[in-house]
Amino acid sequence: MSDKPRILIVEDDLDLSEMLDAYFRVQNYDVVTAAWGRDALKISRETDLNLIMLDIRLPDINGYEVCRQVRLQRKTQDVPIIFLTEKRDRVDKLQGLELGVVDYITKPFDIQELRLRVRNAINRARQTGKLNPITELPEVQVLEERVNGLLYSDAQWSLMILSINGLGTLREMYGFVAADEMLRAVTLMVKNALREYGNEEDVICHLAAEELVIVTTDDKIANIRSRIETRIRLSLNNFYRRPHTEDQPEDADYLSLETGIVNYASGKYDDFETVRKALADAVKKDEPDKKD
Repeated sequence: MSDKPRILIVEDDLDLSEMLDAYFRVQNYDVVTAAWGRDALKISRETDLNLIMLDIRLPDINGYEVCRQVRLQRKTQDVPIIFLTEKRDRVDKLQGLELGVVDYITKPFDIQELRLRVRNAINRARQTGKLNPITELPEVQVLEERVNGLLYSDAQWSLMILSINGLGTLREMYGFVAADEMLRAVTLMVKNALREYGNEEDVICHLAAEELVIVTTDDKIANIRSRIETRIRLSLNNFYRRPHTEDQPEDADYLSLETGIVNYASGKYDDFETVRKALADAVKKDEPDKKD
């Protein structure tokens, strides 16, 4: 995708479509247009989009159905959608909101207001995309930016990778809600340890969906690691234990913690990818003790 935000305008009124196309191009957007719902779906599958501006009344399928199908595609499930419509009924607005529409503009509209709403929707989506939806921690892009900054500084930095193994099993046994709750509980314990033993500017980011990395200083990492390992392993041993069965007569702990540390003095790092590989190599597997 280019540096310009790309928007798809789905509007069967050709005069209005051409006006919006010309206006938003002048505002430094890449613009793609479609007059039919099926064409819009094809474009959304083949093109990276930052926002979809969608008329409800279309010649083939209505905007509600277009929106529903867009939300079913992994590629476009989080792309913000703004409805453009002549409908003013509350029921129509609620139907759009239920489908995940982020805004609702009634025709005729003020073009300056529409521009601001488009800009704000794209900015919100970009910001949200940097946070994990389960833990609300920054995603790997933020970690990469932070690490790259450290590599070009004189800071005595230290990174701790933390991985909870067995969440897939937990998900199969107890469902997605239980696995998400466990990940949020781990996040809370990590935050508390960082608040107690870390620096004010320390951060926690996702390296992967079920891997966290703490960015701190070398003088703080030992206490942080000790606190986290003690708290989390105690929790793993007391929650969501595998139930007894004939095939599994003994209590088997399927959830386990792995940690590893990489710091400024542990190697030569040229970029984030070399640090990422070092973190993977540094993970130390240490199964929690079994109860007698």
